[in-house]
Parts: sequence; structure tokens; C-alpha cells
Amino acid sequence: MTVNRKKVTKNAYRVTKVRGKTALRIRVPGGHIETKYFELIHHIAKKYGVGEAHLTARQGFEIPGIDFDKIPEINKLIEPLIDSLELNFDDEIDGYPAAGTRNISACIGNKVCPYANDQTTEFARRIEREVYPNDYHFKIAITGCPNDCIKAHMQDFGIICTTEPQYDESRCISCNACVENCKKRVTDALSMENYSIKRNEDQCIGCGECILKCPTGAWSRSKEKYYRMVIMGRTGKRNPRIARPFIKWGDKESMIQIIKNTYDFVDRHIDRSLKKEHIGYIVDRVGFKTFKEEVLEGVKVNPKAKVAEHIDFGGYWYKQDSNLK
Repeated sequence: MTVNRKKVTKNAYRVTKVRGKTALRIRVPGGHIETKYFELIHHIAKKYGVGEAHLTARQGFEIPGIDFDKIPEINKLIEPLIDSLELNFDDEIDGYPAAGTRNISACIGNKVCPYANDQTTEFARRIEREVYPNDYHFKIAITGCPNDCIKAHMQDFGIICTTEPQYDESRCISCNACVENCKKRVTDALSMENYSIKRNEDQCIGCGECILKCPTGAWSRSKEKYYRMVIMGRTGKRNPRIARPFIKWGDKESMIQIIKNTYDFVDRHIDRSLKKEHIGYIVDRVGFKTFKEEVLEGVKVNPKAKVAEHIDFGGYWYKQDSNLK
């Protein structure tokens, strides 16, 4: 049969290496899905595929081995799952549109993990609703604390949920547990002075470890939610690198607006002679200064936030691997 490859991929199906077969892609924003939909995924895989589903690196599902002529039938079946995501798009086609922007991934967050400083799933779904669908190739992930279980430092935009530890001296017994833990496992931001704990704001990364280590509850999480944004991490074939800090102690709304502004930045500067240009290479080509000016335009960053003046992204270039023997 004749296949319109562009139409198929825009309808969230993959053109596979097996002739005549496709794979259904299912987005799972924030990595959270109601288990009742497992039955639907199982049904589609068993009846239309080969009885298998692949859990993707971005927390989605792919169901391989599907005949192209079954796409309309499957699209009807997955409507309840799509509706449950409450995604913001015009349903002009059956099923739902694929996007260059990958599924917004997240760790399990503070609904389960004691280290997490916020509900990462809800934050991920909020971003998903703001940016989906979009053809530009973005990778965005949210992690509940600086342990970074979701590997936010490997994303175009990594958001790390943080807290500003609140110290109640009246509950402190000067046991030094928080100081020792921060010294050995974190950034050495705490010190003991006259039997009271002092926090170095420049060194504190807002992880909340001191809160968990205190036996008397002298430390607590701040009512305000804060976020660290790291940007332009990537793998790939040219210049793999770890994302670098862009904003510290930022607020949720500014995080979202910066990401949205970046879509406009890419639209203005992308090299349209290429089939696809990764956002990090656009920033490299245009310059961090221009990127910063454009993505912060109209953004009301909270007064506490600190924004990077300059970023040396680093990484390594494969062509410089001459030291490998």
C-alpha cells in the first residue's frame, strides 16, 4: 500500500524498518498514567501488534507491529486515553498529533518521594498543555530535587524543584547532623556558629537534605516553591554536553514563559535549509546573549531569582577525540 509518511508521523505513528508495519506512539506527560489504560495498551498490542509495548526513554509507550490500514481503527480506540491528558490541540484528525517537542518527562515527585520538593507530574502536565503540539524539537524534563533522577541535565530545558530551607533556632539541639550531611554529601553550605546553624545562601542549592536529616524538625521547607533551570544539555553526534544553570531560585510561571518564548526564538533563528536543527546548536550559532535577551522578554522573574550572566556550555566534540587510541 502507498503510505503518506508525513501524515503518518504527524498522527503519532512511527515509520519502522519493517515494511508495511508502523508503531503507535503514546505520550504520557509527567510519566504518570492511570493503570486502567494498561488494559487498552495491552488490547491494542495483542490485537493489532505483536503483543509487545516499548517503554521509551521519555516515559511514553510505543506499540510496534501494526498494519497501516488499522490506524483509523486504533485512533478510535485510544480516544479515552487522549481525552484524559487534557491536551490543548484542535482535534482535526483522528488520534492525536505527534510533535517535535518530546513528551515532557518527570520523576515521581513529592506525592511519593520524601526528597522531592514539588509535584513534578502536575508541573509537567502544565507545561505539556502550554506547548503541545509543536513541531520544534524540544526536550523538557522536571526533577523533584537536585538528585536529578530524571536526568534534567541531559535536556534542552531541565527544571529542578528546590526549596529555601527555613530554620527554627528554638527547635535546634546543635547536634550538627545537617552540617555534617551537607559537608559530606551536598555543597557544604551549612556551618555551626555559637551553637546555631548558619546557611551560606550562595552555596545552598535548595535540595532540602537538611530538612530530612534534622531529628527535631528545626528545618522546614519554604511555603514558596522555587526552581532551578538548566539549559541546552544534549547527546547527539556532534557536541554532547551537560546542561548548564540558567536561573536559580526562579518561580514556576517564569519557567513556563521562558520555554514558551524559546519557541518564538527558534522560529526566528532556525536554519530552514536543514530538515531539523537542534535548539542547542541554534543557541550556539546565534549566541547566548541574544538567546537570553529574547527568551526573557516580557518575563517577570521574581526578585529572588538569579540569572546567569554568561554560560560556557563546553561539552566535547567528536572530531577532537584524537587522544583516543
